[in-house]
Amino acid sequence: MPAAETAPHLLALAAALAYLLGSVPFGLVIARAMGLGDLRRIGSGNIGATNVLRTGHRGAAAATFLLDAAKGGVAVLAARAALAEDAAQAAGLAAFLGHLFPVWLGLRGGKGVSTLLGLLVALAWPAGLAACATWAAVAAVVRISSVAGMAAAVLAPVWLWLAGAPSAVALAALLAALVLWRHRANIARLRAGTEPRIGAGR
Repeated sequence: MPAAETAPHLLALAAALAYLLGSVPFGLVIARAMGLGDLRRIGSGNIGATNVLRTGHRGAAAATFLLDAAKGGVAVLAARAALAEDAAQAAGLAAFLGHLFPVWLGLRGGKGVSTLLGLLVALAWPAGLAACATWAAVAAVVRISSVAGMAAAVLAPVWLWLAGAPSAVALAALLAALVLWRHRANIARLRAGTEPRIGAGR
């Protein structure tokens, strides 16, 4: 964990603002704006990029991925610039939790992979790029988004350690655990052999 440098009230403010940023449901907004329907009634019902892709609109899925990633990255970079590294990590965690549990949607949000990748790039860009490469490599081989996302999350602490950012390893381990928990239905489908491949329907 990073050294405690930020006053508690400023830390709480940074976390609150980051949570609100993280809770913006970009996938839902983009799908509605482009006339693709309500994501909560499509495919898995998730608001993330993978489910947006199930609408058949790759551009909307890419935009959702980038904006969800930006939520984590912007939260980290803004808090670091305004305050310190402890605030950056608190903001990253808060943005991630906002994505998973958005107040606007009854705490029913996404699974966190895109936001995790974005905040990793902001925390330590070599580790972030390694995590993105992990996602891309696993996705290319197995063609299952959930497996790629979980692999990237689980290896994130390793990449941070190798990138010389040990103070962020504990945060990454916590985020990886949350990603796995949010993917528990996917894990059940993987065991049953019914998890859909990238580009396929539910």
